Amino acid sequence: MSPLNRRRLQNFRANRRAWHSLWIFSALLIASLLAEFIANDRPIVFSLGGELHFPVFFTYSEAELGGELETEAWYRDPFVMNLIEADGWAIWPPIPFSYNTIDWGMRDLPAAPDAVHILGTDGGATDLFAKVLYGFRLSVLFGLSLTLMSSFIGVLVGAVQGYFGGMTDLLGQRLVEIWEGLPILFVLIILASVVEPNVFWLLGILALFSWMALVGVVRAEFLRARNFEFVRAAQSLGVSNLTIMRRHVLPNATVAALTYLPFILTGAITVLTFLDFLGFGLPYDSPSLGRLLSAAKANLQAPWIGITVFVTLALLLTLVIFVGEGVRDALDPRRAIGLGGGTPAEPVQLQAGQ
Repeated sequence: MSPLNRRRLQNFRANRRAWHSLWIFSALLIASLLAEFIANDRPIVFSLGGELHFPVFFTYSEAELGGELETEAWYRDPFVMNLIEADGWAIWPPIPFSYNTIDWGMRDLPAAPDAVHILGTDGGATDLFAKVLYGFRLSVLFGLSLTLMSSFIGVLVGAVQGYFGGMTDLLGQRLVEIWEGLPILFVLIILASVVEPNVFWLLGILALFSWMALVGVVRAEFLRARNFEFVRAAQSLGVSNLTIMRRHVLPNATVAALTYLPFILTGAITVLTFLDFLGFGLPYDSPSLGRLLSAAKANLQAPWIGITVFVTLALLLTLVIFVGEGVRDALDPRRAIGLGGGTPAEPVQLQAGQ
């Protein structure tokens, strides 16, 4: 690791609020990625006739377990459970419900938190903890995917505008302004009435409208860097424009672009939640936090639903924002290593060679 990157890492770690937020966010993300092992209506592993089976990864029919039906086994069926217990054993997740598992034994819905459903249930008798766990994963992975896609497009457009300048930059800026003014919500409403939304469809549509955030900063960095002496020298030697942009100019712009990524991520998560709440996002059966917000609105007599979703969203967005602030301060060459929990230090003069 270069001395500059080592100092940046020290700056980030010195920001205790950002550093602790990164660890908490990472722990929650890992837990959500392992959601099938924490909350699921299938056993993690079971033994039948001395042979191990892994329902988390594979699908087994009831006939393979000794039953009669050729359809997928429903492991909460007492008949299937007796088949396993008669000639084997099973290890279940701590929460024996997935995000779409209906607890048919519930009477009063939505049900308040108890020993079985630690966060209660919604109006459809599905476990709220499982929905939040799967919804957290869906929101973060969707947000990360959208951030990467939009960042790629934004960096590409900004790089072309800034490096070539002139009419390319002028026309590019006008097109960006026109594209930025399109009413994305109306476009989504129209498309949702024509095409059934899914994850990939929604990712593609949102990526077409969310890449403008990085264009300005990348364009400015390329406009500044294209006049550097080493860039002029590379052009004089006949080095291709693509090579110069990728090897000599892009690294300078990457530092500035990285400071925006956590904030683009929060925007992506917020947009997904907003669209799902309005009913123009992911399919209805998706474990979405926006769908849970809609369920909370429809069940005001069950405050635990709204409180749970609000706390989850607030915690998620706050952690990402704190991490983003830490990244921004760590990459800022005018700031020294901070000594407080997230409070930036006073600007310092950097000596030559640092």
